[in-house]
Amino acid sequence: MASSMLNGAENITLIRGISPKGLGFMSSNVSRISFPQMGLVSYGRSSMSKYKTLVPRCSSSSSISSSRPASKLRFIQHKTEAFWFYRFLSIVYDHVINPGHWTEDMRDDALEPADLYDRKMVVVDVGGGTGFTTLGIVKHVDAKNVTILDQSPHQLAKAKQKEPLKDCKIIEGDAEDLPFPTDYADRYVSAGSIEYWPDPQRGIKEAYRVLKLGGKACVIGPVHPTFWLSRFFADAWMLFPTEEEYIDWFTKAGFKNVQLKRIGPKWYRGVRRHGLIMGCSVTGVKAASGDSPLQLGPKVEDVRKPVNPFVFFLRFLLGAMAGSYYVLVPIYMWLKDQIVPKGMPI
Repeated sequence: MASSMLNGAENITLIRGISPKGLGFMSSNVSRISFPQMGLVSYGRSSMSKYKTLVPRCSSSSSISSSRPASKLRFIQHKTEAFWFYRFLSIVYDHVINPGHWTEDMRDDALEPADLYDRKMVVVDVGGGTGFTTLGIVKHVDAKNVTILDQSPHQLAKAKQKEPLKDCKIIEGDAEDLPFPTDYADRYVSAGSIEYWPDPQRGIKEAYRVLKLGGKACVIGPVHPTFWLSRFFADAWMLFPTEEEYIDWFTKAGFKNVQLKRIGPKWYRGVRRHGLIMGCSVTGVKAASGDSPLQLGPKVEDVRKPVNPFVFFLRFLLGAMAGSYYVLVPIYMWLKDQIVPKGMPI
C-alpha cells in the first residue's frame, strides 16, 4: 500500500497538526493541493483513488510572527546582489532562461488558479521583470488595468519593448514595501520573484494589504530540491522554499482558501527532486478588508545601509556560480526525456 501511494498518486489530503518531511516530493504528478483555513483539505483533478495523508507545519493561530532570519539568506537573495544579477541576466532572460524553466504553457497553467475572468480587474504584477508573466495576464485583463512592478530597471526596459504591454503601468518598486494603497487591487500576481526576497513573509503580508476584500493573490515560484547536489547549489544561490513554507506564509498573513498547484516543464515528466525554479502556483483569498493581521518586526535587510564591496563581490560571484548549475539541470532533464522511453521513470 505504501508503494502504491508513492507511485502516481494524484491527490493529497492534508490535515493541520504535525509536520511531514519532504512535503511536496512524495509524488511527482500531483496537480493541486488545497489548504482551507479549517479542517480537512483535499483536491485533485485525477480520477485516481490513491491518497496520502500528510500534515503541514502551519501555525496560523498566532497573529505575530518573527521575520525569516537573515542568517538564512542565500547569496543572491540580497537585494543589491539580485539587482546586479538581473542587470546581466536581463540581456538573455527571455531567450535563454525562460525556455528552460518558465514556458508559455507553464505560465498559462500557473495563472489559471488566479481566476482572471474579468477584463476590468485591477491587477498588480509584482516582480514582473521583462513582462513575460504579464503577457499571460493581459490575455484576460485589459493592459491599462495592469501594473508591472520590479526593482530592476533593466528588466522593466525589456517589458516596455513588448507591444501588448504598452498600456500597462510600469514602475520600479520593492515587493516588501509596495507603493499601492490598502485594498487597491483585485488580483496580486508575482512570478519568479519571491526567491529574491530577503523576507518572504513580509512580501506575502504586503500582497494581503494591497488586495481588496475577496481579492486573490497568486505567487509562482521555486520549490526546494531533495537531491543532495541540487539542494547544495539551490541553497547557495537563492531561496527555494518548501511547499510547506508557502502555505505557512500565506496562512500567517491572513489568507483563506489557500491552495497550491504544482507546475513544471513537460520534459521533466513530473520529476521534482532537483527542485524547480518555477515549481508551484500558490493562491489565497483576502477575507477581511484592511491590512494583514500579522505583525512583523524590523526588515531583515535595510537597503539604505552601505554594503561592503568585498562582501558584495564575493556573494555575487558565488551566487552566480551556484546559479549556473540550474542552467544545466533543464538540459540534463531534456536529454533524459529524449533517451528514456516514454512511460518509464527518469
